[in-house]
Amino acid sequence: MGTPPPPLVEITVGDEPAAWASVGFAVGDDGTTGVGTVGLRLAGPAAGRGITGWALADGGGDIDGLPTATADLDAFPAGAPHHANGVLSIDHLVVATPDLERTTAALEDRGILARRTREAGRGRAQRFFRLGEVIVELIGPTEPAGDGPASFWGLAFTVADLDATAAQLNGRIGETKAAVQPGRHIATLHAGDEISVPVAFMSQARR
Repeated sequence: MGTPPPPLVEITVGDEPAAWASVGFAVGDDGTTGVGTVGLRLAGPAAGRGITGWALADGGGDIDGLPTATADLDAFPAGAPHHANGVLSIDHLVVATPDLERTTAALEDRGILARRTREAGRGRAQRFFRLGEVIVELIGPTEPAGDGPASFWGLAFTVADLDATAAQLNGRIGETKAAVQPGRHIATLHAGDEISVPVAFMSQARR
């Protein structure tokens, strides 16, 4: 079966906590919140914009340029808070790379194994990995396009009721559309300058 992948414990974002609170996330006074089994740390723009890093239970150093720290599994209290926007968990974390095979090899060296690959059109492909309940979606060209590092790009959250989320975020969320995943729907947050991460909300998977 091989070595299981190290659990994803935390994601750090270079935004002000108030910006995420304004779109319905329950953020603590320390700038952190829980989303499903993962902690979200809002470190402010001084830390850099966008997703600035992640922490694994066995960090072991950066992964193909992705800033990777080590964190204890109990770094965040068990049980995520109630989010007014209906968010239940992180569905997937998007990572971009100029070299799909190189980044795949770096992830697999850490026990994070590729599950499937999907053609994305325009000479690009998506490759999917799993870290606990979170899917890592790696996207890049089918042929290497440079030697730059991989980088974190965006987050998609699963919500209890996408229609209710759209109503709660009226004016700040795009049209609900069919997702790639059969039977699911997705809507994109109109983030503005305050939220530096592309964010989408998704309906739950059919059981």
